[in-house]
Amino acid sequence: MRDSIHQILAALLLFVGLHSAWGQTTERAPAGPQNTMAQRMQACVACHGKEGRATNQGYFPRIAGKPAGYLFNQLKNFQAGFRRYDAMNHLVQNLSDDYLRDIANYFSALDLPYPPAQVTKLTADEQRTAQTLVLRGAPERGIPACVSCHGQQMAGMLPAMPGLLTLPADYLSAQLGAWRADQRQARAPDCMAKVAKALAPEEVSVVAKWLSAQTLPAGTRPAAGPAQPLPMPCGSFLQ
Repeated sequence: MRDSIHQILAALLLFVGLHSAWGQTTERAPAGPQNTMAQRMQACVACHGKEGRATNQGYFPRIAGKPAGYLFNQLKNFQAGFRRYDAMNHLVQNLSDDYLRDIANYFSALDLPYPPAQVTKLTADEQRTAQTLVLRGAPERGIPACVSCHGQQMAGMLPAMPGLLTLPADYLSAQLGAWRADQRQARAPDCMAKVAKALAPEEVSVVAKWLSAQTLPAGTRPAAGPAQPLPMPCGSFLQ
């Protein structure tokens, strides 16, 4: 009888021990890798900021909330070598169009706050020059107002025009300079190349600084497509 009791107790102890060990193994087992777009896009946010929301104090541009058409076009431009930045050229060189569209749609759908406005450090005359070019352009020199293509709030315009406010001034200057020097290209007709080449170097600088110093309220999204014809033919709107 005593042996039977001992056997039962031993069996119970063995069961409890195995159950406890199984529970600990289950709790400690590392989770498998996540297979979500947010996880896959960690390679992008390493440079572009948390979830693609870069600040206006760095160099890399914000990509969160940009029109999907614009983001897809730029990924294709990097893939084709129309835009040159080694890290980007390398990242996208073997990706399919479908996956590039997935990337563009993911970042376009993000709705994140814009960074606060910075002090422009521009003189009163420089601010007037920048605001004139952004809001009215210089038609006598073939320079349309920035708002005519990038939206009245400068938050971009569907399907493929990017927002410009809060982008880092160094980044904006570099991109305009690249267009002036034919180091950046877009689908023909390349409207931005014409605009950049019509601007004087000092105008590029003040416009970039002014745009970087602005901000937008939370929830601002790109404007709907143009209500009237664009001031010049632009390949970015040819889908």
